[in-house]
Amino acid sequence: MKKFVHLHVHTEYSLLDGAVRINELMPRVKELGMDAIAITDHGVMYGVIDFYKEALKNNVKPIIGCEVYTAQRSRFDKDSNIDSDRGHLVLLAENNIGYKNLMKIVSCGFIEGYYYKPRIDMEVLRKYSEGIIALSACLSGDISIAILQGNYKKAKSLALEYRDIFGTNNFYLELQKNNIEEQNLVNQNLIKLSKETGIPLVATNDVHYLRKEDAKAHDILLCIQTGKRIYEEDRMKFNTDDVYLKSPEEMYEAFKNIPEALENTVKIAERCNVEIEFNKLHLPEYDVPDNQDHFEYLKKLCMDGMIKRYGTDYSPEVFNRLNYELSVIKEMGYVDYFLIVWDFIKYAKDNGIMVGPGRGSGAGSIVAYCLGITNIDPLRFNLLFERFLNPERISMPDLDIDFCYERRQEVIDYVVRKYGSDRVAQIITFGTMAARAVIRDVGRAMDIPYAQVDAIAKMIPFRIGMTIDKALEINPELRDLYENDDDVKELINTSKILEGMPRHSSTHAAGVVISKEPLVEYVPLQKNDDVITTQFTMGNLEELGLLKMDFLGLRTLTVLRDAAELVRKNHGVIVDFDKMKLDVPNVYKMISEGKTAGIFQLESNGMTQFMKELKPSCIEDIIAGISLYRPGPMDQIPKYITYKNNPDMVKYDHPLLENILNVTYGCMVYQEQVMQIVRTLAGYSMGRADLVRRAMAKKKADIMKEERQNFIYGKTDENGNIVIEGAIRRGVDEQTANKIFDEMMDFASYAFNKSHAAAYAVIAYQTAWLKYYYPTEFMAALLNSFLGNTDKISRYIAECKAMGIEILPPDINESDVKFSVVNGKIRFGMAAVKNVGEQAVIEIIKERNKNKEFSSFANFCERINLRNVNKKCIESLIKCGAFDSLGIYRSKLLAVFEKVLDRIHESKRKNIEGQLSIFDISMNEPGTSGYEPEIVYPDIDEYPSKVLLAMEKETLGLYVSGHPLEEYKPILERYSTVNSLDFKTGTDENTVEMEVEASNNLHDGKLVTIGGIIADKKIKATKNDNLMAFLTLEDLYGQVEIIVFPQTLSKYQDLITEENIVLVKGRISVKEEEEPKIICEEIRPITSFLNLQKDGENNTENNTIKKINDYVDKTKTDKVTKILLKLPFKFGGNMAQNSKYCALIAMLKFFRGNTPVYFYYDDEKKAKLAERELWVNVNPTLLSELEERLGKENVKVM
Repeated sequence: MKKFVHLHVHTEYSLLDGAVRINELMPRVKELGMDAIAITDHGVMYGVIDFYKEALKNNVKPIIGCEVYTAQRSRFDKDSNIDSDRGHLVLLAENNIGYKNLMKIVSCGFIEGYYYKPRIDMEVLRKYSEGIIALSACLSGDISIAILQGNYKKAKSLALEYRDIFGTNNFYLELQKNNIEEQNLVNQNLIKLSKETGIPLVATNDVHYLRKEDAKAHDILLCIQTGKRIYEEDRMKFNTDDVYLKSPEEMYEAFKNIPEALENTVKIAERCNVEIEFNKLHLPEYDVPDNQDHFEYLKKLCMDGMIKRYGTDYSPEVFNRLNYELSVIKEMGYVDYFLIVWDFIKYAKDNGIMVGPGRGSGAGSIVAYCLGITNIDPLRFNLLFERFLNPERISMPDLDIDFCYERRQEVIDYVVRKYGSDRVAQIITFGTMAARAVIRDVGRAMDIPYAQVDAIAKMIPFRIGMTIDKALEINPELRDLYENDDDVKELINTSKILEGMPRHSSTHAAGVVISKEPLVEYVPLQKNDDVITTQFTMGNLEELGLLKMDFLGLRTLTVLRDAAELVRKNHGVIVDFDKMKLDVPNVYKMISEGKTAGIFQLESNGMTQFMKELKPSCIEDIIAGISLYRPGPMDQIPKYITYKNNPDMVKYDHPLLENILNVTYGCMVYQEQVMQIVRTLAGYSMGRADLVRRAMAKKKADIMKEERQNFIYGKTDENGNIVIEGAIRRGVDEQTANKIFDEMMDFASYAFNKSHAAAYAVIAYQTAWLKYYYPTEFMAALLNSFLGNTDKISRYIAECKAMGIEILPPDINESDVKFSVVNGKIRFGMAAVKNVGEQAVIEIIKERNKNKEFSSFANFCERINLRNVNKKCIESLIKCGAFDSLGIYRSKLLAVFEKVLDRIHESKRKNIEGQLSIFDISMNEPGTSGYEPEIVYPDIDEYPSKVLLAMEKETLGLYVSGHPLEEYKPILERYSTVNSLDFKTGTDENTVEMEVEASNNLHDGKLVTIGGIIADKKIKATKNDNLMAFLTLEDLYGQVEIIVFPQTLSKYQDLITEENIVLVKGRISVKEEEEPKIICEEIRPITSFLNLQKDGENNTENNTIKKINDYVDKTKTDKVTKILLKLPFKFGGNMAQNSKYCALIAMLKFFRGNTPVYFYYDDEKKAKLAERELWVNVNPTLLSELEERLGKENVKVM
């Protein structure tokens, strides 16, 4: 068989250009009989590590390269008239020197030469040419461009220059056969050039997709990149369908007259030998004082910390655990890792930067605890070191650190200063084309009507990890469309080809990498928004042995810091979070009562309800709550609550389980418990126990079959020595051992890391403690953390009012920059006022502190520097009520303030020139400290309260002294099926991570009713010149967008007026990365409901309610009147011990709503209405889950 190697290949990491998936490339290479392949993505090396590993896994030789962009002049020249044009050049790494040089070339293109694309120039190529083989590239190569421009002389000059740069036999002229007319002309001239110069030829195919039939999908990918439609002529496209991974036979047929160009591909491949080393640490060395031994220094720090944490009478358990961990850390080579982390944590604390108590599995380390890296005692909470650092598994430790989000960057800056800017960078991450998104992208490119594409996309369940194939399996409606509609089939098939490919790169929110040598020695770099980032992802960096840290900014830490400072200022109390007792009954009582607004991880509706049912009484309950309120383990919630409230009901399958599961009332909740069970019951080492846990979580059947045997019967080595005792040797019978193993298997895939939950439970408790003991200070700090977020501010102001905390408007003599606490009340900060910048506020406070409070508006105007505090600023301060305490109506101030400011400005100018003031009456001369001009105010009344409230809304973004909806609150709450809080998407740090989004029951198409005031109205014309409206409806908690299409607008246009209070009925519209909106179907004025109530005073209450319910009832159940569930399993005995029952109850509670649920019992032959708390909100996700658990035939929607 004739040999050929593809040396010019674009993978999926030529973003929105290459359509070759790396994991599909290697099998295809083998299938076509080739044993080597190159990667040459456009200007980047994103996919190099995955490509390299995948190639070796498939016994294919990887050739590392890049098709770089070349600048027309210097890489520093960036003139749009000249330098927007660029050429291409293919570079291949011949050896490891070439690989490092290639990384430097690519990095330089981004950091120094970026102009539309990352560009390099001849200077860079000369500097880093060693170990590199270059090819002249495609039709966009500089030499090809010169030929097409008819400038053969320039083409020859460039070819000779490239040969001079890379060396004889290191530069090749690249021929392609792709049915493009211009290519034939280029090939002819390249062959001529080769004969004249002796520069060898090489054949490539500029591969952009895997198979010929993928050409259309690739064309659509280009449309997605450029935002064009496939029918548009004036767009970027390939005029060929030939740039796929051709077989050697196809290439020999194409180049049968130039066999040497094909043979050269093999010769080049044989020369390219790059070996990338994995799992060799490249940690920077910590600068230990006085040249001490690094390990001994770490040990001393830990011993000092141990005494600080546990006292001089520390137990043997503490001492032994610390020494064990230190020995593992030393053996695995992570001594400097811990010193580096200790150092920057110490810097943060020394500089007053709030640091979290821990995050992730690192909280299981007593070394981290003694060093002050974490603040969670792993012995108290029974946390395992091996869950963090396993001596039986080679992996980097992963200490993620939470910092005050306002000062996180200071810590990163410190690390940059200490280790060098060339050794520290942030980390890249990629956004991919997920199932729904790719359907929309492809549909847009194919010019399929939006409504049709939207309908198809919404048939794909909105779940993490959902794929198009999975959706086709579980959604019969989608499958039916796919099988019977050719257009839909084409849309879906094309989307499947592109699904999951990277769409764009961005900077990881928290990841930072630190290296021993300049980073560019190990990884190519780039710039993302002026931030230097790696081109390899976090996982790749860890494999390469680079130190990766997560520097996370946690808003709640800032709240804790600010609240503690307010407590110190107002009460003289120092809040020491490190010494805070975690056992205050009243704090848990507050949480149990559902008073969780603002409490870290606990404030979502679902979690609040869970806490009310759980009634936590200790920190372990909060840890368990955070761990259980997630998609998988939610099934355990009813069982957990039952056993907590009835501890006598707890039964253990074996006495050995009691010490492991007693803290969670007999329920498996944590990953650590799985590890402890296999260790205690079967004698596993803790390291191997972690490996088993991982295998269980990933459902690795072959490993689990082996481990079941080991767990039950044990394991011996070839000499008969016992390696694992096994459960039977430890007194557990075979049947019980099998049962326990099955339960662990079922549980392990969704078990939660207790170390992480414990750390976050402590923060949750700390916020709750502050809220209980110092509610005003806590809420003020919470409000300050959301400055600029009107929805959050509105919500927490409503919470303040519910707590009996008075919110005061801004005041010129009392307000600080931010929210402050004044005499037990919260005062608005002046920085929250629109048009009032922070510098203006600082100027006002500075003058107030220096020369006492302002005695009048005139006094304020005279004393303040009008260059920093301008007219617009003062107008906003008047409107929001900041001058109300001075005793002058806002109406009067607004009538005169501009003239007053003008006169003072003129007076000061004349005073400087030695002239008299224009004010007739004065106490002193203008410009002196006691001077106060007399202002004659017009004799007018104050504005009505409605106008004053509107001014507050205008300047503060919300209502403070009152709310126009307050008097209608009972009606709105009674007849609205949703409120604005239900529309807020995305996770917030005050909610449990990964809460199932289906708990927000606003599925697409759901019929709802919401009441509020029309805060804003925008009228726009449709394509057909019909008018439609976009409304902002505001209720007591925030805002929702309402879309009113032309037909509905014409019907209700008289009601659609700003400041009108209405109830809107409509259907939810859900789109990716947007908050849900409402498509309006009907609008009713609030007065109609008031009239119905008045009518009710003269009739029966039932008649009144019936009239009102005629409007809203349909939205309560979305046309579904009830759900009937036929139960295929028998309950019997103790319900709490029936796992299927517990799972069903947990799921129904999770989808809590207004639709009645009936249980049909086969043995009784009748249906019973479920308790009210088990009624549900009907949506496709719920129905899918019910059908999956009970069988489709057992779920009836009526």
